[in-house]
Amino acid sequence: MDNKLKISFNSPVILGFVILSFIVFVMDVITGGLSTRFFFSVYRSSFISPLTYIRFFGHVLGHANLDHFLGNIMLILVIGPMLEEKYGSANILFVILATALVTGLVHFFVFPSSGLLGASGVVFAFILLSSFAGFKEGKIPFTFILVALLYIGEQIYQGFFVQDNISNLTHILGGIVGALLGFVMNKGRMNRY
Repeated sequence: MDNKLKISFNSPVILGFVILSFIVFVMDVITGGLSTRFFFSVYRSSFISPLTYIRFFGHVLGHANLDHFLGNIMLILVIGPMLEEKYGSANILFVILATALVTGLVHFFVFPSSGLLGASGVVFAFILLSSFAGFKEGKIPFTFILVALLYIGEQIYQGFFVQDNISNLTHILGGIVGALLGFVMNKGRMNRY
């Protein structure tokens, strides 16, 4: 009988996302922010540039500072593995990519004079997606309603009454993506891999 404890790579998409985000953060520190500016933040740029399309997805890996990085990554590490186990790695990767693309495109067109970076849209997608964990056919979980009202309501309030550098619209869009994909996944319309 082998009583040795082993470390398992239990959540490959979440752990891969965290490792990539950490590498991007280290690159940001080494380059004085240039790598994040060029590759990992969305801002108005030419459609001719291939980097524009990379940024639509890559912005979720970039973070403004250590607090921003740790705040997002800790929540992803708490919620993400549970979601990856329930919905499957391919579906969680799809949630991340869909959230990145939706938030990146909206920011590109609606806020052309400012940059967007960070994984908070993904965090909000995961928060709303997690509230669907107890979904049963024909029933909307009350926890989903509460989470949606509290998290999205807070972002709407802050968007109107708090002046800061936080993209509340990104949080709201991430939450909407998470809610929609949670509904679709729980209806069995996406395969679990």
